[in-house]
Amino acid sequence: MSNFYVGNNPQDVLDGIIKRYLYGLRRNDDGELFLIRIDQLQGGAENSVIINEVGDAEENFPDFEEGIDFLAGIDEDHNIIYDNLRYPQLRWDGRVLSYYIDDSDGQFIQRTGEAYVYPEGVSSDGTQSTYGGIQGSGY
Repeated sequence: MSNFYVGNNPQDVLDGIIKRYLYGLRRNDDGELFLIRIDQLQGGAENSVIINEVGDAEENFPDFEEGIDFLAGIDEDHNIIYDNLRYPQLRWDGRVLSYYIDDSDGQFIQRTGEAYVYPEGVSSDGTQSTYGGIQGSGY
């Protein structure tokens, strides 16, 4: 059976999504670093992200746009510029990236397209009172 399409076929649509994954980086009040990876082609609550927390609208990040990186969420003194912005650094990529710290030598490792099983119990769950009690995704 042949499939005929008017316009783009499904593979063309998938190929056109250059930046499929959103990566968000933040620290909690204790200084722990958390990274989320959201796949915009997958559904469900685990693939949704909160950009601005509840608070004064003047402290929101106003310029979130799909596919546009934002790496300037802190100033030169490491102060957060937008107090309600959950992830002061946002990056989009078309590849599945996994980041972890190597237990043997403390090196920060990035894997591209290769799965990594994160150990249990090595960090907090990422919950902070400033995040309205929402559990974070710690990688």
